[in-house]
Amino acid sequence: MHFYCEKCKKEYPMNTMSYKCKCGGFFRIYRNPDDKYSDDISIGATKTDLLPIKIDNMTFLLKMENLQPTGSFKDRGACTMINELYQLGIERIAEDSSGNAGAAIAAYAAAAGIECTIFVPQGISKKRIEQIKGYGAKIRRVKGGRMDTCRKVKENLAGAYYASHVYNPLFNEGMKAMAYEIYHQLENRVPEYIFMPVGNGTLLLGLYYGFMEIGRLPHLVAVQSTKCAPLYEAFYGLPESEKGFTIAEAIRIGKPFRLQEMLEALRNSQGDVIAVEDEEILKAKEYLGHHGIYIEPTSAAALAGALHVFRHGKPDNYRVVIPLTGTGFKS
Repeated sequence: MHFYCEKCKKEYPMNTMSYKCKCGGFFRIYRNPDDKYSDDISIGATKTDLLPIKIDNMTFLLKMENLQPTGSFKDRGACTMINELYQLGIERIAEDSSGNAGAAIAAYAAAAGIECTIFVPQGISKKRIEQIKGYGAKIRRVKGGRMDTCRKVKENLAGAYYASHVYNPLFNEGMKAMAYEIYHQLENRVPEYIFMPVGNGTLLLGLYYGFMEIGRLPHLVAVQSTKCAPLYEAFYGLPESEKGFTIAEAIRIGKPFRLQEMLEALRNSQGDVIAVEDEEILKAKEYLGHHGIYIEPTSAAALAGALHVFRHGKPDNYRVVIPLTGTGFKS
Protein backbone atom coordinates (compact mmCIF):
# COMPACT_ATOMS: atom_id res chain seq x y z
CA MET A 1 0.00 0.00 0.00
CA HIS A 2 1.38 3.43 -0.91
CA PHE A 3 0.49 6.93 -2.10
CA TYR A 4 0.96 8.03 -5.67
CA CYS A 5 0.49 11.37 -7.43
CA GLU A 6 -2.69 11.68 -9.45
CA LYS A 7 -0.79 13.76 -12.06
CA CYS A 8 2.73 12.41 -12.54
CA LYS A 9 2.16 8.99 -10.85
CA LYS A 10 5.25 9.33 -8.64
CA GLU A 11 5.05 6.99 -5.65
CA TYR A 12 5.37 8.02 -1.99
CA PRO A 13 5.36 5.96 1.23
CA MET A 14 2.35 6.57 3.45
CA ASN A 15 4.55 7.97 6.22
CA THR A 16 5.84 10.71 3.90
CA MET A 17 6.00 14.15 5.47
CA SER A 18 4.81 15.62 2.16
CA TYR A 19 1.07 16.25 1.91
CA LYS A 20 1.07 16.39 -1.90
CA CYS A 21 3.47 15.70 -4.76
CA LYS A 22 6.33 18.00 -5.68
CA CYS A 23 4.57 18.57 -9.02
CA GLY A 24 1.52 19.91 -7.16
CA GLY A 25 -0.67 16.86 -7.69
CA PHE A 26 -2.82 15.37 -4.93
CA PHE A 27 -2.12 11.93 -3.55
CA ARG A 28 -4.20 8.88 -4.33
CA ILE A 29 -3.76 5.51 -2.65
CA TYR A 30 -2.65 2.26 -4.25
CA ARG A 31 -3.83 -0.87 -2.47
CA ASN A 32 -3.46 -4.50 -3.45
CA PRO A 33 -6.68 -6.56 -3.33
CA ASP A 34 -5.41 -8.41 -0.25
CA ASP A 35 -4.33 -5.24 1.62
CA LYS A 36 -6.56 -4.68 4.64
CA TYR A 37 -6.93 -1.58 6.77
CA SER A 38 -6.20 -1.93 10.46
CA ASP A 39 -9.04 -1.54 12.95
CA ASP A 40 -7.09 -1.86 16.21
CA ILE A 41 -8.04 1.66 17.35
CA SER A 42 -11.75 2.11 17.99
CA ILE A 43 -13.98 4.45 19.94
CA GLY A 44 -17.18 2.79 18.77
CA ALA A 45 -17.78 4.11 15.25
CA THR A 46 -20.57 2.01 13.83
CA LYS A 47 -23.03 1.41 11.03
CA THR A 48 -25.75 4.05 11.28
CA ASP A 49 -29.46 3.64 10.62
CA LEU A 50 -31.16 4.66 7.40
CA LEU A 51 -34.26 6.25 8.89
CA PRO A 52 -37.35 6.91 6.73
CA ILE A 53 -39.04 10.20 7.52
CA LYS A 54 -42.02 11.93 5.89
CA ILE A 55 -41.90 15.68 5.29
CA ASP A 56 -44.47 17.52 3.13
CA ASN A 57 -45.90 14.11 2.14
CA MET A 58 -42.52 13.02 0.78
CA THR A 59 -40.44 10.21 2.26
CA PHE A 60 -36.70 10.75 2.66
CA LEU A 61 -34.11 8.34 4.03
CA LEU A 62 -31.93 9.94 6.70
CA LYS A 63 -28.47 8.43 7.20
CA MET A 64 -27.94 9.06 10.90
CA GLU A 65 -24.27 10.04 10.90
CA ASN A 66 -24.98 12.55 13.68
CA LEU A 67 -24.97 9.54 16.03
CA GLN A 68 -21.32 8.62 15.45
CA PRO A 69 -19.12 8.77 18.60
CA THR A 70 -17.81 12.33 18.10
CA GLY A 71 -21.09 13.52 16.56
CA SER A 72 -20.30 13.58 12.85
CA PHE A 73 -19.60 11.51 9.73
CA LYS A 74 -15.94 12.51 9.99
CA ASP A 75 -15.44 9.61 12.41
CA ARG A 76 -15.33 7.27 9.42
CA GLY A 77 -12.36 8.95 7.79
CA ALA A 78 -10.58 9.60 11.08
CA CYS A 79 -10.88 5.95 12.10
CA THR A 80 -9.20 4.64 8.94
CA MET A 81 -6.53 7.33 8.80
CA ILE A 82 -5.49 7.21 12.46
CA ASN A 83 -5.42 3.41 12.48
CA GLU A 84 -2.97 3.40 9.58
CA LEU A 85 -0.83 6.17 11.08
CA TYR A 86 -0.69 4.20 14.33
CA GLN A 87 0.54 1.13 12.42
CA LEU A 88 3.17 3.31 10.72
CA GLY A 89 4.48 4.48 14.10
CA ILE A 90 3.48 8.13 13.67
CA GLU A 91 3.71 9.84 17.08
CA ARG A 92 2.73 13.46 16.37
CA ILE A 93 0.10 14.85 14.02
CA ALA A 94 -1.38 18.23 13.12
CA GLU A 95 -4.64 19.08 11.38
CA ASP A 96 -6.63 22.18 10.44
CA SER A 97 -10.39 22.12 10.86
CA SER A 98 -13.49 24.18 11.47
CA GLY A 99 -14.65 21.63 14.04
CA ASN A 100 -15.98 18.20 13.08
CA ALA A 101 -12.86 16.77 11.43
CA GLY A 102 -10.67 18.21 14.17
CA ALA A 103 -12.82 16.58 16.85
CA ALA A 104 -12.86 13.20 15.12
CA ILE A 105 -9.12 13.17 14.48
CA ALA A 106 -8.35 14.37 18.01
CA ALA A 107 -10.54 11.62 19.48
CA TYR A 108 -8.96 8.80 17.50
CA ALA A 109 -5.48 10.21 18.09
CA ALA A 110 -6.21 10.15 21.83
CA ALA A 111 -7.29 6.52 21.62
CA ALA A 112 -4.09 5.70 19.70
CA GLY A 113 -1.81 7.65 22.06
CA ILE A 114 -0.75 10.02 19.27
CA GLU A 115 0.05 13.63 20.16
CA CYS A 116 -2.34 15.90 18.29
CA THR A 117 -2.52 19.63 17.52
CA ILE A 118 -5.59 21.10 15.82
CA PHE A 119 -5.43 24.49 14.11
CA VAL A 120 -8.84 26.21 14.09
CA PRO A 121 -10.25 29.48 12.76
CA GLN A 122 -10.69 32.03 15.50
CA GLY A 123 -14.44 32.28 14.97
CA ILE A 124 -15.55 28.65 15.44
CA SER A 125 -18.03 27.87 18.19
CA LYS A 126 -16.93 27.48 21.79
CA LYS A 127 -18.53 24.04 22.00
CA ARG A 128 -16.35 22.74 19.17
CA ILE A 129 -13.24 24.05 20.92
CA GLU A 130 -14.29 22.40 24.17
CA GLN A 131 -14.84 19.06 22.47
CA ILE A 132 -11.43 19.04 20.79
CA LYS A 133 -9.72 20.07 24.02
CA GLY A 134 -11.66 17.36 25.85
CA TYR A 135 -9.73 14.72 23.90
CA GLY A 136 -6.44 16.19 25.09
CA ALA A 137 -5.48 17.81 21.78
CA LYS A 138 -3.65 21.12 21.66
CA ILE A 139 -5.54 24.00 20.09
CA ARG A 140 -3.95 26.64 17.88
CA ARG A 141 -6.34 29.50 17.06
CA VAL A 142 -5.72 31.30 13.80
CA LYS A 143 -6.88 34.81 12.91
CA GLY A 144 -8.99 34.82 9.78
CA GLY A 145 -11.03 32.12 8.09
CA ARG A 146 -10.72 28.50 7.08
CA MET A 147 -8.17 29.12 4.32
CA ASP A 148 -5.93 31.10 6.70
CA THR A 149 -6.02 28.15 9.08
CA CYS A 150 -4.95 25.74 6.36
CA ARG A 151 -2.03 27.95 5.40
CA LYS A 152 -0.94 28.38 9.02
CA VAL A 153 -0.80 24.66 9.82
CA LYS A 154 1.40 24.02 6.77
CA GLU A 155 3.81 26.69 8.00
CA ASN A 156 3.96 25.28 11.54
CA LEU A 157 4.10 21.50 11.30
CA ALA A 158 7.45 21.43 13.16
CA GLY A 159 8.05 17.79 12.36
CA ALA A 160 4.46 16.64 12.91
CA TYR A 161 2.70 14.50 10.31
CA TYR A 162 0.02 16.53 8.51
CA ALA A 163 -3.06 14.35 9.12
CA SER A 164 -5.29 16.35 6.82
CA HIS A 165 -8.86 15.26 6.12
CA VAL A 166 -8.62 17.19 2.84
CA TYR A 167 -5.21 16.10 1.53
CA ASN A 168 -4.71 12.62 2.97
CA PRO A 169 -6.38 9.91 0.83
CA LEU A 170 -6.62 7.59 3.83
CA PHE A 171 -9.41 9.81 5.10
CA ASN A 172 -11.40 9.31 1.89
CA GLU A 173 -10.84 5.57 2.16
CA GLY A 174 -12.72 5.61 5.45
CA MET A 175 -15.53 7.67 3.95
CA LYS A 176 -16.16 5.08 1.21
CA ALA A 177 -17.66 2.72 3.79
CA MET A 178 -20.81 4.84 3.89
CA ALA A 179 -21.52 4.06 0.22
CA TYR A 180 -21.31 0.32 0.88
CA GLU A 181 -23.49 0.67 3.95
CA ILE A 182 -26.23 2.52 2.09
CA TYR A 183 -26.06 -0.02 -0.74
CA HIS A 184 -26.51 -2.97 1.63
CA GLN A 185 -29.23 -1.22 3.65
CA LEU A 186 -31.20 -0.79 0.41
CA GLU A 187 -30.85 -4.53 -0.28
CA ASN A 188 -27.99 -4.17 -2.74
CA ARG A 189 -29.54 -1.28 -4.62
CA VAL A 190 -28.28 2.23 -5.27
CA PRO A 191 -30.54 5.17 -4.31
CA GLU A 192 -31.70 7.53 -7.01
CA TYR A 193 -30.36 10.61 -5.19
CA ILE A 194 -28.06 11.50 -2.32
CA PHE A 195 -28.11 15.11 -1.05
CA MET A 196 -25.23 16.30 1.12
CA PRO A 197 -23.71 19.55 2.41
CA VAL A 198 -20.38 20.21 0.72
CA GLY A 199 -17.43 22.36 1.77
CA ASN A 200 -14.10 20.62 1.16
CA GLY A 201 -15.93 17.65 -0.33
CA THR A 202 -14.80 14.75 1.87
CA LEU A 203 -18.29 13.23 1.98
CA LEU A 204 -18.99 13.84 -1.71
CA LEU A 205 -15.71 12.27 -2.81
CA GLY A 206 -15.93 9.39 -0.34
CA LEU A 207 -19.41 8.46 -1.58
CA TYR A 208 -18.36 8.90 -5.20
CA TYR A 209 -15.35 6.60 -4.94
CA GLY A 210 -17.32 4.10 -2.86
CA PHE A 211 -20.15 3.83 -5.37
CA MET A 212 -17.61 3.71 -8.22
CA GLU A 213 -16.22 0.55 -6.61
CA ILE A 214 -19.73 -0.85 -6.29
CA GLY A 215 -20.23 -0.20 -9.98
CA ARG A 216 -23.28 2.07 -10.01
CA LEU A 217 -23.66 5.76 -9.19
CA PRO A 218 -26.60 7.60 -7.63
CA HIS A 219 -27.20 11.20 -8.62
CA LEU A 220 -24.94 13.02 -6.15
CA VAL A 221 -26.28 16.45 -5.22
CA ALA A 222 -24.04 18.92 -3.38
CA VAL A 223 -25.72 21.60 -1.27
CA GLN A 224 -24.07 24.89 -0.39
CA SER A 225 -25.14 28.20 1.15
CA THR A 226 -25.85 31.09 -1.21
CA LYS A 227 -23.42 33.08 0.94
CA CYS A 228 -20.50 30.73 0.21
CA ALA A 229 -20.99 28.60 -2.89
CA PRO A 230 -17.73 28.15 -4.84
CA LEU A 231 -18.71 24.69 -6.11
CA TYR A 232 -22.08 26.00 -7.31
CA GLU A 233 -20.37 28.86 -9.15
CA ALA A 234 -17.82 26.55 -10.77
CA PHE A 235 -20.44 23.96 -11.75
CA TYR A 236 -22.58 26.55 -13.49
CA GLY A 237 -19.72 28.66 -14.85
CA LEU A 238 -20.65 31.70 -12.79
CA PRO A 239 -18.15 34.39 -11.78
CA GLU A 240 -16.74 34.05 -8.29
CA SER A 241 -18.68 36.10 -5.79
CA GLU A 242 -17.57 37.60 -2.51
CA LYS A 243 -17.94 34.99 0.22
CA GLY A 244 -20.03 35.98 3.24
CA PHE A 245 -21.05 34.60 6.61
CA THR A 246 -23.41 31.64 6.70
CA ILE A 247 -24.85 29.69 9.61
CA ALA A 248 -23.63 26.53 7.83
CA GLU A 249 -20.25 26.90 9.53
CA ALA A 250 -18.75 23.57 8.49
CA ILE A 251 -19.13 24.29 4.74
CA ARG A 252 -17.93 27.89 4.87
CA ILE A 253 -15.01 27.03 2.57
CA GLY A 254 -14.25 29.79 0.07
CA LYS A 255 -11.66 27.96 -2.07
CA PRO A 256 -11.88 24.17 -1.75
CA PHE A 257 -8.65 22.49 -2.83
CA ARG A 258 -10.32 19.52 -4.51
CA LEU A 259 -12.74 21.59 -6.57
CA GLN A 260 -11.92 19.91 -9.90
CA GLU A 261 -12.23 16.46 -8.35
CA MET A 262 -15.65 17.39 -6.95
CA LEU A 263 -16.82 18.71 -10.31
CA GLU A 264 -15.76 15.42 -11.90
CA ALA A 265 -17.72 13.43 -9.30
CA LEU A 266 -20.87 15.50 -9.88
CA ARG A 267 -20.69 15.34 -13.66
CA ASN A 268 -19.93 11.62 -13.77
CA SER A 269 -22.89 10.91 -11.48
CA GLN A 270 -25.17 13.24 -13.48
CA GLY A 271 -25.52 15.16 -10.24
CA ASP A 272 -26.11 18.79 -9.38
CA VAL A 273 -25.23 21.60 -6.99
CA ILE A 274 -27.92 23.51 -5.10
CA ALA A 275 -27.38 26.80 -3.28
CA VAL A 276 -29.88 27.48 -0.49
CA GLU A 277 -30.58 30.49 1.71
CA ASP A 278 -29.81 30.41 5.43
CA GLU A 279 -33.56 30.79 6.04
CA GLU A 280 -34.16 27.51 4.20
CA ILE A 281 -31.47 25.83 6.29
CA LEU A 282 -33.08 27.02 9.53
CA LYS A 283 -36.49 25.83 8.34
CA ALA A 284 -35.09 22.38 7.54
CA LYS A 285 -33.40 22.24 10.95
CA GLU A 286 -36.74 23.08 12.54
CA TYR A 287 -38.51 20.38 10.51
CA LEU A 288 -36.13 17.75 11.82
CA GLY A 289 -36.21 19.08 15.37
CA HIS A 290 -39.98 18.68 15.36
CA HIS A 291 -39.42 15.07 14.33
CA GLY A 292 -37.12 14.51 17.32
CA ILE A 293 -33.81 14.89 15.45
CA TYR A 294 -31.34 17.56 16.61
CA ILE A 295 -28.65 18.45 14.08
CA GLU A 296 -26.27 21.29 13.31
CA PRO A 297 -27.26 23.90 10.69
CA THR A 298 -24.72 22.58 8.16
CA SER A 299 -26.36 19.17 8.32
CA ALA A 300 -29.79 20.72 7.76
CA ALA A 301 -28.55 22.24 4.50
CA ALA A 302 -28.83 18.83 2.83
CA LEU A 303 -32.53 18.56 3.64
CA ALA A 304 -33.03 22.18 2.58
CA GLY A 305 -31.51 21.27 -0.79
CA ALA A 306 -33.78 18.23 -1.21
CA LEU A 307 -36.88 20.24 -0.31
CA HIS A 308 -35.82 22.89 -2.81
CA VAL A 309 -35.37 20.38 -5.64
CA PHE A 310 -38.60 18.52 -4.86
CA ARG A 311 -40.66 21.58 -3.97
CA HIS A 312 -43.30 20.47 -6.51
CA GLY A 313 -43.29 16.89 -5.26
CA LYS A 314 -41.13 13.76 -5.45
CA PRO A 315 -41.95 10.54 -7.31
CA ASP A 316 -42.79 7.88 -4.71
CA ASN A 317 -40.33 5.40 -6.22
CA TYR A 318 -37.34 7.75 -5.81
CA ARG A 319 -35.13 6.66 -2.92
CA VAL A 320 -33.56 9.88 -1.69
CA VAL A 321 -30.84 9.55 0.94
CA ILE A 322 -29.81 12.50 3.12
CA PRO A 323 -26.79 11.96 5.39
CA LEU A 324 -27.24 13.92 8.61
CA THR A 325 -23.61 14.93 8.94
CA GLY A 326 -23.38 16.42 12.42
CA THR A 327 -25.13 16.67 15.76
CA GLY A 328 -26.67 19.92 16.98
CA PHE A 329 -25.00 19.65 20.37
CA LYS A 330 -21.84 21.41 19.19
CA SER A 331 -23.37 24.30 17.27
